[in-house]
Amino acid sequence: MDENLQKVFNQLIHIEQVSTTLYLAMSAYLDRKNFTGMANWLRLQSDEERGHLLTLIKYVTDKNGVVELSSVQAQPTDFGTPLETFQQVLEHEQYVTNAYRQAYSYINQVDPQGGVIIQDFLREQIDEEAQAQTIIDRLTLAGNDASATLLIDQELGQRQAAG
Repeated sequence: MDENLQKVFNQLIHIEQVSTTLYLAMSAYLDRKNFTGMANWLRLQSDEERGHLLTLIKYVTDKNGVVELSSVQAQPTDFGTPLETFQQVLEHEQYVTNAYRQAYSYINQVDPQGGVIIQDFLREQIDEEAQAQTIIDRLTLAGNDASATLLIDQELGQRQAAG
């Protein structure tokens, strides 16, 4: 794997490190606030991002590249209301989509096999952003109605690990 390609993959690896850590921090925060369903949803989202991280690491090592795991900044311990938390989820997913879009342009030209992996992640990002937007829309509809928010929390708690 050439140095430039390795650098791009390592940037994506770092983004996935941040993603898994961020969602785990959000999960812990909402769990502390007794929104256990939302905490479950975010914990599973963290696991999914870790899966992406491992896929990228495996690809780089399979191509005889060097994986650089850099440190991740400490995450916040307060994310505001559930609505504000999921607004941050959507913003982060949009950032991730943009990073993968930019990486794809380069990777696909120099490494079509790597491009397939990135394209799969880009395809998945459509769903990631749509899920976050749906949760935001529903929490917005709930407004200050605690019962409605708890129903949304209960529904999000039914999310199962992808398998």
